[in-house]
Amino acid sequence: MITRIVRMSFTPEKKDDFLEIFHGAKKKIRAMEGCQYLSLHRDYHHVNVYYTLSKWDSQEALDQYRDSDLFKTTWEATRKCFNEKAQAYSLKQEVELN
Repeated sequence: MITRIVRMSFTPEKKDDFLEIFHGAKKKIRAMEGCQYLSLHRDYHHVNVYYTLSKWDSQEALDQYRDSDLFKTTWEATRKCFNEKAQAYSLKQEVELN
């Protein structure tokens, strides 16, 4: 399982454009083969910074999504709203506490 976190910072006037893009694509992303979870979070201290958190069965599943037309069109539209380069992290869980 891979947890993917993407940090995105938006120009104030483009933040609502991003939210519209995300809400239009979220169910399609979640329906991608290998996607187990998707959520959107806003930074507590920086109102124009958002994070997506997604969980994928494998690196291959994440790569298939990233190679899809859905990703390409969604990311192209989203990038136009940035005020700085996005940062992405792929994490592998080491320890789980019950």
